[in-house]
Amino acid sequence: MGEIKKVVLAYSGGLDTSIIIPWLKENYDDCEVIAVSGNVGQGDELDGLEEKALKTGASKLYVEDLTDEFVNDFIIPTMKAGAKYEGYLLGTSFARPVVAKRVVEIALSEGADAIAHGCTGKGNDQVRFELAIKAFAPHMKIIAPWREWELKSRDDEIDYAEARGIPLKITRETNYSKDKNLWHLSHEGLDLENPGNEPSYGKDGFLELGVAPEQAPDKPEYVELDFERGVPIALGGEAMAPAQIITALNTLGGRNGVGLLDLVENRLVGMKSRGVYETPGGTILYRAHEVLETICLDKETSHMKAQIALKFAEIVYNGQWFTPLREALSAFVDKTQERVTGKVRLKLYKGNIVNAGVWSEYSLYSEELASFGESDYDQRESEGFINLFGLPVKVRALLDAQRGI
Repeated sequence: MGEIKKVVLAYSGGLDTSIIIPWLKENYDDCEVIAVSGNVGQGDELDGLEEKALKTGASKLYVEDLTDEFVNDFIIPTMKAGAKYEGYLLGTSFARPVVAKRVVEIALSEGADAIAHGCTGKGNDQVRFELAIKAFAPHMKIIAPWREWELKSRDDEIDYAEARGIPLKITRETNYSKDKNLWHLSHEGLDLENPGNEPSYGKDGFLELGVAPEQAPDKPEYVELDFERGVPIALGGEAMAPAQIITALNTLGGRNGVGLLDLVENRLVGMKSRGVYETPGGTILYRAHEVLETICLDKETSHMKAQIALKFAEIVYNGQWFTPLREALSAFVDKTQERVTGKVRLKLYKGNIVNAGVWSEYSLYSEELASFGESDYDQRESEGFINLFGLPVKVRALLDAQRGI
């Protein structure tokens, strides 16, 4: 399949990448395979990876701690933009560029001939990985085994692994396709492929970051978040880095059944796909930021930002992070955040997030002006405003009457 002597593989240790190492060696003339894992907060999924990678044929494994870069350079800018793709908080989408960027850096330093990934030909991740690779190594060969091999399904992959003695953490019955990082956990496949099936939220082992809402405590729990220029800086009055805040919010939100999303989304490649997402901390953080913006942003900026958020989400979802447009939109968002500073209190209860207070030194809300009680607002002035604002409506009605319409 070509003169390939050294391949760098984006390696998670999951089903796909576990069998790709021996597959590459079998099909690319026993080439050297260097595995690279990006730590983006997936926790114990990294345990035992080096032993597994070496046993299956890799010459070495890099485990790169990308958590802070992932949070500060990808999650926070996306959260500040308020970007959501059809309700999805983009957990897999913005994890791919940061991992791919590091994979390219290692491939270049190792003098690799190609970069390989385990993304399927049906999914979005192949685009996200490959656009990042093209941005930093435009001449690098990319190997995507799912677009080359004869395997047709995850069952075929398990057969391949069993035939070669490759240990797997999953079985055919628990063979969900999952992606986990500090921000979220996604579930796809098996019974979820039928959108008529209710997810097994209460089934032991299905949810990993939290509980089903009905299993959450009967007593509400309050959370307070402080922001500075749109960036979370403290939780419960205690200063923390954003990554620490997200970690703590995952615990708070998870135990209160917050952050579950069952979504049939429109994939970039054209098909619809059903997934269940757990994003407890991210859901709280987005909500708190949105609440703070309601008092800190003026109407026109807020409405324009909402339009930008839709495009920003599509850019992230489509893997176009490393593009001039994304950078330009981030510059716009940063400008809007200059006065998004303050505190938000939320109440968490059985999967719900309830607003419980918001404060900012830059608040544009005037209690005196908005009050139903006595104020300095001269209500008579509204008559002239309405006459001018409604002039087009009035003129059309008068002219239509003259025409007999």
